[in-house]
Amino acid sequence: MKYLVTGTAGFIGFHVAQKLIDRGEEVVGLDVINDYYDINLKYARLEHMGIKKESIERGELAQSGTLPGYRFVQLDLVEKEALLELFAKEKFDVVIHLAAQAGVRYSLTNPEVYIQSNIVAFLNILECCRFHPVKHLVYASSSSVYGANEKMPFSTSDSVDHPISLYAASKKSNELMAHTYSHLFGIPTTGLRFFTVYGPWGRPDMALFLFTDAILKGEKIKVFNYGEMKRDFTYIDDIVEGVVKVADRPAAANPEFDPQNPDPGSGKARFKVYNIGNSAPVLLMDYIRAVEKGLGKEAKMELLPLQPGDVPASHADVQDLVRDTGYKPNTHIEAGVRAFTDWYLDYYKK
Repeated sequence: MKYLVTGTAGFIGFHVAQKLIDRGEEVVGLDVINDYYDINLKYARLEHMGIKKESIERGELAQSGTLPGYRFVQLDLVEKEALLELFAKEKFDVVIHLAAQAGVRYSLTNPEVYIQSNIVAFLNILECCRFHPVKHLVYASSSSVYGANEKMPFSTSDSVDHPISLYAASKKSNELMAHTYSHLFGIPTTGLRFFTVYGPWGRPDMALFLFTDAILKGEKIKVFNYGEMKRDFTYIDDIVEGVVKVADRPAAANPEFDPQNPDPGSGKARFKVYNIGNSAPVLLMDYIRAVEKGLGKEAKMELLPLQPGDVPASHADVQDLVRDTGYKPNTHIEAGVRAFTDWYLDYYKK
């Protein structure tokens, strides 16, 4: 099978591409390689997959020097014609769309970026899958779509009409757009609501990276909501396993879908949404203690109020995922954080 995986210079896309290559699939990775965070980390991920920086020429496929089944193209997904050409040439079987402008707080100050990267780009992916049909389109949504919801655990059958950040609204928009294309053009689409992903090669704007960096420098870490936060932290390997298992199972219509009482997570069309989370919320202070243990160093803390766009708690209901794929994320927080701190200390040689 030939896969297109977008966002492969990014955190999750990098790991998903590696998993697919390891099991013998043919993969084309795609990324714009923007400077939202340290561009050197993005190039390092690519180099880990055998794509050297000097071999990258915008719009041209570069062959991995170490993985015969892997090629990479630097491309902006808002460039519709170039994307259509790629689809026409490569004839992908499955598309796993993980590229996006991430970050809740960044969306408060840079809203236009989210419309281009998360809305226009996704429309172009859908159009390409329409004109060059694929067996399955899997795309990243986010637990952020639950917004102001307080009923726990969060279920894909819950209404998610009250986002509290533009980032969340853009992800909910993706789900609505996907359903439309599944309904109109028969494209099997599956959205994955990721819950606070962490692990080796993670993003520098995420809490774990920020905490680790500050603790090693002896600086204070910013602890929001005065530490009274709970997050369903999900280790990267668990996310990847879930992505691949879902990708292997193209979305099907729900035979029990009731238009009089519609389920937001499925439909008459070949459309489905899953949560992928550890389903075991952890107090932020316990997360910080795991970081301290991994680094062997105590954190200095600055306790701050809840930030605009943030939610105080998250908890994934993964019953659908378990029922349909037989898989449930299960990495314990201490093991996952230790894997990250070990990677961080090795990568930065600290």
